[in-house]
Amino acid sequence: MDLSIAFHGAARSTTGSRHLLGINGCQVLLDCGMYQGPRNLTYERNLNFGFDPRAVDCVLLSHAHIDHSGNLPNLVKQDFKGPIYCTQATADLCDAMLLDSASLQERDAQWHTKKRQKAGSKEVVEPIYTVEDAEQCLKQFEGRAYLESISLCEGVEAKFHEAGHILGSASIWLDVCHNGNSRRIVFSGDIGRNGLPILRDPEVPSGVDWLLMESTYGSRLHDPIADAKEEMRQVIQRVWDRRGKIVIPSFSVERTQEVIYFLNELNTEGKLPPIRVFVDSPLAVKATEVFRRHSECFDAEMLDLLAENHDILKFPRVKYIQSLEESKGLNGDPDAAIIISASGMCEGGRVVHHLHNTIEDPRNCIMFVGYQAEGTLGRRIVERQSPVRLLGEMHDLRAEVATLNTMSGHADQNDLVAYARQVRDTSPQLRKVFLVHGEDEGLQALRERLEKELNLPVAIPDLRETCELETI
Repeated sequence: MDLSIAFHGAARSTTGSRHLLGINGCQVLLDCGMYQGPRNLTYERNLNFGFDPRAVDCVLLSHAHIDHSGNLPNLVKQDFKGPIYCTQATADLCDAMLLDSASLQERDAQWHTKKRQKAGSKEVVEPIYTVEDAEQCLKQFEGRAYLESISLCEGVEAKFHEAGHILGSASIWLDVCHNGNSRRIVFSGDIGRNGLPILRDPEVPSGVDWLLMESTYGSRLHDPIADAKEEMRQVIQRVWDRRGKIVIPSFSVERTQEVIYFLNELNTEGKLPPIRVFVDSPLAVKATEVFRRHSECFDAEMLDLLAENHDILKFPRVKYIQSLEESKGLNGDPDAAIIISASGMCEGGRVVHHLHNTIEDPRNCIMFVGYQAEGTLGRRIVERQSPVRLLGEMHDLRAEVATLNTMSGHADQNDLVAYARQVRDTSPQLRKVFLVHGEDEGLQALRERLEKELNLPVAIPDLRETCELETI
């Protein structure tokens, strides 16, 4: 049995998830995400894979977030011809998200080309991929049900199991059989938290030989999920009292729907001041429709609400914005409002324009409800670095910055240790845990706990590192 794994992304970083498995001559790519960070490094890492896309037999996609799926059109552009397997909900989300990402790539390239031409340069900036590339990529998607067995090549079967992170998210279990020997490799994907609204809790794998495990919050602890609604209410009330605006940079998938879920509950309970709510993201509108189609991903509470005909993703106070003209109109509106807009890390999209118009007014608030990766604009704002560059101009950060750790869709350090403990206790043959999708502080802190408390063999791979798992 010839098994190896090469780490081509999300190795000592939290974005750009790409892990290439070599299984008896078969090349299986786990995720193909966009790296998000400083512009020059982002372009180089996303353009160049470090492996030959033509040699990849298939892709297994854990979920639809762009840092896991967003570079698939570039993989296809560089002549990857194989199938892209994922859950059915992930396929539906990617249908909207990858086209949106391609459109942003094209607009971003046009903007930078125009900027350079104004400075006297004749250079034309090319997008990493185009809408046409994304359309071709989507033709190679094959949505599968949770727990459905997928034959990848001789002796290699894969299944998707609930990860509880976003709609359709999955951990990937691969069973490899060769000459009477059987091995199991599991990629955790992004691990969700128990008790989050809407979705089922994550399933912990068993019978594992090698575990690739995310470590985004490897050094941090979250506030209890039960506190999320009250924490949000307090922020909204104090900003309403000073008649400011709240800008929420939010991922269009999952986090936006969770925010609406809590706002809906506050409104029903009479605890929401009469502030207007706008969801300014065409992608979020499409994603919300996908949510409504995939009840197989919902937890019991959500299913009970649906049975009572409650649409928790819509209430009288919220307005979904589609057109660019309506979006621009929000910036000229002086009245208090909540504006939920993408992207979640402030690296592009309409939220940048809203920040441009609100960041210098101390009446306003920027409310973060998701992880902000190192090197992103969102991270700089969370750390209150000032001034910050928005749309080519420097702005002083005078708005309040609120970070709701209660809202994170990622497992925290204690959750991750509990997950690894359960894997260990049900996997006596466990040989190694590879920690991926984390920054150095989180990686080191989590490794220390896993080694000391659980006596697990742990590795932190470097970018482009290849590890031989087994050769017989």
